[in-house]
Amino acid sequence: MSVVIIGNGMAGARLVGELRGHDRRLPITVFGAEESQPYNRVLLSDVLAGVSGPGDIRLTDPEWYAENDVDARLGVPVTRIDRDARMVTSADGSSTPYDTLVLATGSAPVVPPLAGLGAEGVVVFRTIEDCQAILRHAGNARSAVVVGGGLLGLEAARGLAGRGLPVTVVHRPRHLMDRQLDPEAGRVLRRILGDLGIDVLLGARMAAARTRDGHVSGVELEDGTVLGTDLVVLACGVRPETGLAVAAGLSVDRGVLVDDRLRSIDDPRVHAIGECAQHEGTVYGLVAPAWEQARVVAGVLTGQDTRYAGSRLVTRLKAAGIDLAAMGETGLDDDEAEILRFADPTRGTYKKVVIKDERLVGAILLGETATAGLLTQLYDRVAPLPDDRLHLLFPGLDTATPVDTPVRMPDAATVCDCNNVTKGGIRACWEAGARDVAGVAAETRATTGCGGCRDTVAGILDWLRRSEPVG
Repeated sequence: MSVVIIGNGMAGARLVGELRGHDRRLPITVFGAEESQPYNRVLLSDVLAGVSGPGDIRLTDPEWYAENDVDARLGVPVTRIDRDARMVTSADGSSTPYDTLVLATGSAPVVPPLAGLGAEGVVVFRTIEDCQAILRHAGNARSAVVVGGGLLGLEAARGLAGRGLPVTVVHRPRHLMDRQLDPEAGRVLRRILGDLGIDVLLGARMAAARTRDGHVSGVELEDGTVLGTDLVVLACGVRPETGLAVAAGLSVDRGVLVDDRLRSIDDPRVHAIGECAQHEGTVYGLVAPAWEQARVVAGVLTGQDTRYAGSRLVTRLKAAGIDLAAMGETGLDDDEAEILRFADPTRGTYKKVVIKDERLVGAILLGETATAGLLTQLYDRVAPLPDDRLHLLFPGLDTATPVDTPVRMPDAATVCDCNNVTKGGIRACWEAGARDVAGVAAETRATTGCGGCRDTVAGILDWLRRSEPVG
């Protein structure tokens, strides 16, 4: 059996690794539209902020594909799928047969059809090439406007502000990160950004980019306001990349429709994973579900009876000076659910826990995320809640063992959702000699996905260190 994977991003590259972990001889060909080796797109904001270099966020060493007998066609996009002949045609004119085809084509950035967006200095923020282009323009820019106040836009804004550039965020909805946060949390987040030197315009919509001599000179809003700038970063959202699937006659809604084995509902020889796949009505836009889907498909293709049951999403904002975790249903009101809130806007803190039928169904932690590990466990595992609800918001309220301590976390509890690493796996690493987060990451890949579990991993290691017998 031969496997062809279209897409060498975080989902496709992870599937290659998972397949090689199961079968060293399986013929694998992977096509990537980007010329670069696969990298962690989640960490692009670190590159933008200057915390990491492009080489620091690679998912594989440059030699890995060759050393593992993977036919990697980088910078070679696929242009056509022939399902009858079971063949893909690529941009270099070659045709490649397959027994099983996996679509991991990801998403494309949304670029609004507005005047001036083709000017020099207008850049989308999606790929490593985009990131490098933004940095080139930022070196000579006097100010920047980021269009979009969602997760990606705020990461871009914080990265540019961290380089000393005045930044304004233009966001059409009435509060920031409106898909993950409630209005009160959005207001606190706006205040935090202001303290970091980032202006935010809400309820504002870009009408056009103004240009001078082919270079952007400003952003015009629908109300006539003009923001002078020489760098515009577009972070207006993404759309699943499904053009190949549609042309091949596969059923597509927002994404390619797949079953519990992540097979196309039209063709069992075609699978889809990551941002281009739609399972049970949901398209997932985060790394943890994509990697979970890669594990499922790798199991299916190597003879295991693995199924995908959907993912529970936990969003972390990766931006220096901002601690934010959000999960689940955060928009329910007091008549629908039991809601705990704590807000201290002056100090940039907002906490909210949403409980329904004695289960944690949503949470927001902004500014102080010490209980994020606990809430993630309770949310992911649909676990029973503590009688004292305040433990969900504030750790260490009394001298008893805190509910979120590793003492009470079972070894089977998943700590790193992206890489499916359990507390027991971290304990095993400790017993084998790993004494810091970097050592655990090298052995298990924990913390190398979205990075949201780093504090929890560090806490487990600290607990293990304190638990060691003295002498």
